[in-house]
Amino acid sequence: MRATVAALLRKELALELRTRESVPAMVLFTVTTYVLFHFGLDRDTVEGDLAAGVLWVTLLFAAVLGINRLFVAEHEQGGFDGFLLAPVDRTALLVAKAVTLLCFLCAVELIAVPAFGLLLLGPSLGQALPELALVVVLADVGIAAVGTLVAALAIQTRARDLIVPLLVLPLLVPVVLGASRATAPLLAQGGAEALPGDWLALLALYDLLFALIAYAVFDFLLED
Repeated sequence: MRATVAALLRKELALELRTRESVPAMVLFTVTTYVLFHFGLDRDTVEGDLAAGVLWVTLLFAAVLGINRLFVAEHEQGGFDGFLLAPVDRTALLVAKAVTLLCFLCAVELIAVPAFGLLLLGPSLGQALPELALVVVLADVGIAAVGTLVAALAIQTRARDLIVPLLVLPLLVPVVLGASRATAPLLAQGGAEALPGDWLALLALYDLLFALIAYAVFDFLLED
């Protein structure tokens, strides 16, 4: 299975490098949204709860763009049929797609988080970076698990561009809530405060729950 996942992952990353369909659109969306928040809030800087909310809501909506495109190539070019005929573990496709989405999110955040600090954030971003990186990783894993499951479900429908946000946004409310609450103390005006462990535990538990659900039902979604 490991070799299959590695091969699929190389294919996904090579396809994105060639077409540049997902990551540039997600980056442009995040930066544009931060600019809109800058003018819409009529404030030069934000901090604390407001800063955390703006950061994570923007990243969540950017993730929806990547989730929408996750299985499009397989659906349009017959990749599902070829994979079903191959003598490999079908959950390898789930793992490869989840890791692909995770890589996309990390690539976007390498630009989006510094852009947020430059355009909107009042406190220094440098003080919060080590703890913020942990929160980002836990939140990204949850988004990748939920997003891959929803994308596999929605790709078989005609209105997938509508189905994905309708399903994924409610399911990711706990991730955004946990990430925002964990991030808010790090972006406080007085300097980064202690990282709340209970919200990190919530994120980790939610990640594990949906990873298990996706693993359990992915075979049935692929066959249907």
